[in-house]
Amino acid sequence: MKQDAIEKIRSLKEQIRRHDYLYYVLNKPEISDQKYDQLFSELKKLEQQYPDLITPDSPTQRVSGKPIEGFEQVIHSIPMLSIDNTYSADELKAFDQRIAKGLSSKNYQYSVELKIDGLAVSLRYEKGILVLGATRGDGAVGDNVTNNIRTIKSIPLHLGKDAPAELEVRGEVYMPKKAFAKLNKQREKQEQALFANPRNAAAGSLKLLNAKTTAERKLAFFAYSMGQISGRFAKTHLESLEKLKKLGLPVNPHIKKAANIDEVIKICDQWEKQRFGLDYQIDGMVIKVDSLDQRGTLGATGRAPRWCISYKFAAAQAETKITSIDVQVGKTGTLTPVANFEPVQLAGTMVKRASLHNFDEIDRLDVREGDTVIIEKAGEIIPQVIEVKKELRPKNAKQFLPPVKCPECGSKVQKDENGVYIRCISSNCPAQLKERLRYFAGRDQMDIENLGTAIIDQLVDKKIVRDLADLYKLDVNALANLDRMADKSAWDIIDGIEKSKSQSLDRLISAIGIRHVGTQNAEILAEHFGSIDAIRKSAIEELTEINQIGPVLAKSICEYFRDSDNLEVIDKLIAAGINPKQQKTKQSDSLIGKTFVVTGTLENFSRADIEKAIKQNGGKVSSSVSKKTDFVLAGADAGSKLDKAQQLGVKVINEKQFLEMIGKK
Repeated sequence: MKQDAIEKIRSLKEQIRRHDYLYYVLNKPEISDQKYDQLFSELKKLEQQYPDLITPDSPTQRVSGKPIEGFEQVIHSIPMLSIDNTYSADELKAFDQRIAKGLSSKNYQYSVELKIDGLAVSLRYEKGILVLGATRGDGAVGDNVTNNIRTIKSIPLHLGKDAPAELEVRGEVYMPKKAFAKLNKQREKQEQALFANPRNAAAGSLKLLNAKTTAERKLAFFAYSMGQISGRFAKTHLESLEKLKKLGLPVNPHIKKAANIDEVIKICDQWEKQRFGLDYQIDGMVIKVDSLDQRGTLGATGRAPRWCISYKFAAAQAETKITSIDVQVGKTGTLTPVANFEPVQLAGTMVKRASLHNFDEIDRLDVREGDTVIIEKAGEIIPQVIEVKKELRPKNAKQFLPPVKCPECGSKVQKDENGVYIRCISSNCPAQLKERLRYFAGRDQMDIENLGTAIIDQLVDKKIVRDLADLYKLDVNALANLDRMADKSAWDIIDGIEKSKSQSLDRLISAIGIRHVGTQNAEILAEHFGSIDAIRKSAIEELTEINQIGPVLAKSICEYFRDSDNLEVIDKLIAAGINPKQQKTKQSDSLIGKTFVVTGTLENFSRADIEKAIKQNGGKVSSSVSKKTDFVLAGADAGSKLDKAQQLGVKVINEKQFLEMIGKK
C-alpha cells in the first residue's frame, strides 16, 4: 500500500513540475487551473497520509508554516555587481566604443534585455535542489530569504535532470502589475500606507518574516544570468539562458540579439514605446556583450562590469489641469482628497483623477483647483501629481483647506493623534456605512455574491440597511422594490447572504472593519481566541502578548470593542446566526518563551508535526540558530545548524528529551 503511495507521489510531483514549466517558462499551459489544483490537492492528501514521504522539494512545501525572527547574512560566492546607467543614444555609442577598444576588435555581438524593475536575487541549486535564496544586499553580502523565495511559484524547487551539481542563478523578483494593484487596493481598504511602485512592493514582500504573507503577494521571477557553477555551462550568454530555460527556470521571452550598437538603439527605442503593454514594470533595457570569453577579457571595475550597461527610460509624464478636488469618505471615516483632471493620455491609459492621499500632501504640493500639474504613474499604474506649474496658476485660485465637517453627513471631523489623516467621527455617516458594507461583502471577507455597489447605495440611501447586521434581515420583497431589481436577482442576493453565514471566524474578524486589522491579523486573532466573544472580552495587555500584535493594533482592537454601537452590531450578527468558532490548538504553556530550531531527520515526527507541537505548547520555531535560541532539536544527519549551536553553547536536545519537556511519552 505504501509502495503505491510512493509511486503516486512521485508521479504527481513530476506532473506538477511539468505543468509549472509549461505555465511559467513556456507560457503554454496544457490544463486548466482547476485540473492543476486537483493534482496539487491529491498530492497534499497523500503527503498528509504519509508525512514521512514529504521532501523539501515537494510543490506542497513552498510556504513555511512559521514566521522567522530575522535574516541570516549570506556572502555571495561571486559578487553581484551594479550596472552603470546611460540615458541617451550617444552614451550607448560611447559604451560601444569602449567595448571595441577593450577587445581591440569589432567582432562581437550584444544581447538586449528588458530591465525588470524588481529586486535582484541569487538562487543556489545543489544537485538540482533549491537550497538557498539570497538578496543582492550590498553586492558582497545579502540576506538569506530562502523561505520567501520558495513561495514564488515561477521558481522551481527542483531543476531538470541535466542540472550541474552546483548552479547559482541570478535574476529579478518582481511583482506583476495586477498583483500590485490588488495589494494596494487591499492596503487602502485597511488604511495602510500604499506602496509607491511594484519594485518597492516586491522588495518589501521578500523581506517579510512571515512566508505566508509573502505567498499572498503573488511575486514572480525571471532568471538573467549565473553566478558560481560547476563545469563549463555555455559559451555565450544567450546559450546559457536557453539552457536555464530547459532546466525549468523562467527567462524573459523578449531578449534580442544585436549585431551592433545601431541595432541595440533601435531595440531600445521600440521598447520605450511598447513598455506599457507589459504586465510587469520595466524601467529600461540591459545591454550585454554576448560572448562569455569576451566578458572575461573586458573584466570589471570595482563596482560594475565593463561588458554590460543599462539604458534607462525617461519617466512617463503628462501635463493636465485640475478641474476640481473632491473629498471621499472611507469605511473608518478617513477623508481623502481626490483631484479630478482634464482627461489626458498617460502610460497607455486615459487618466481623469488621482488621489492626493491626505491634506498634508496638498500643503506640500500647494495644489489648488485650476492648477496646471505634471502627473506620472507610480509604477506605471497609480496616477499621482508630482509637480504644480505655479507660473500657470489662475489668479483666483484659492488654497484648498481641510474640511471642518464631513462632506457627506456634515458631522465634525478630527485629525488623528500624531497622524496625517482627518476623520469623520460620526457613527451614523452614510458614506462610511456604504464603504463598510462594500468591504464586509468583499471576496476576501464575507464574500456575498451579487451585492454590488449600486445595490448597497440604494439600501443605505433608502434607510433599509443601517448597519452590517441589517443585511441579514433583508427579504426578497425589500430587494425587489429597488431600482432595476428583478425577483431572480433579489433571490440571488438573499442566497449569497445566507451562504455568508458559514464563513470562518477569521473572515468575520476581517469583515467587521476593525482599524488596522487585515486578513493576516484576523487569522492570528482567530487562532488565538477561537471566538468573537473571547476577543471582545480581551484586555490590551493580553493582546500585546500575542506574536505580531503590537500596541497600536491592540489599542485599535480594544477601542473597537469598547464602542457600544459596534457591540450592538456584533450582538445582532450573533443573533442572526453568525458566530463561527475556531478550534484552538494550544495544548499547554510548557514551552512558553522558548525558541527552538529543528534540524536533521527526526524518527517519530515530520518537520511539520514537530513545529506544530512546539507551537501548541507555547514555544516558537526559528529557522536559524543564534544566541537567542534556547534549544536545537537535532535528529539524524544534523548539519551546520548543529555545529553552530555547539559553537554558541546552545543546548541540543533529542526527540525523547523534547517529549519529556511537554509531558508526553
